[in-house]
Amino acid sequence: MTYEKDPVRLHIGCGKRVIPGFINVDIQEFPHVDHIAHANNLDFATDASVDLIYSSHVLEHYGQTEFVNVLQEWHRVLKAGGTLRLSVPDFGACAKIYYEKGLEDGLSGLVGLICGGQRDEYDFHKMIFDEPFLTKALYEVGFGTVRTWDWNN
Repeated sequence: MTYEKDPVRLHIGCGKRVIPGFINVDIQEFPHVDHIAHANNLDFATDASVDLIYSSHVLEHYGQTEFVNVLQEWHRVLKAGGTLRLSVPDFGACAKIYYEKGLEDGLSGLVGLICGGQRDEYDFHKMIFDEPFLTKALYEVGFGTVRTWDWNN
């Protein structure tokens, strides 16, 4: 992969959202998408060529035997010391909300977080995560430092 942009930043699963300065990657074709690809096959990127990966609400779309392959692919393309910013629904937080309120929000709330929006063939959730489980998986794949980050920043 050769880009004149420095640093190289991927927005994996960008959907309709554009983040300036990022290379947009999605499984669906939108006008701003630079690479149409599954998150587990970034063959357009060479090993250790990416400084930052941002992926929000993508990993849960891969099953329990698939999500590790996605993490391995992201680890492959990241430079040593690169950053993965990853967001997934927190099943622990979902369980707490359910325990306190049930499914009062219906399809707009917990059902969507747990099952996906189901607006198209790609919008189904196949996996659940909480912080300890995801942290363990990231370390097992080879990521060095894992910490939570505030998505508001």
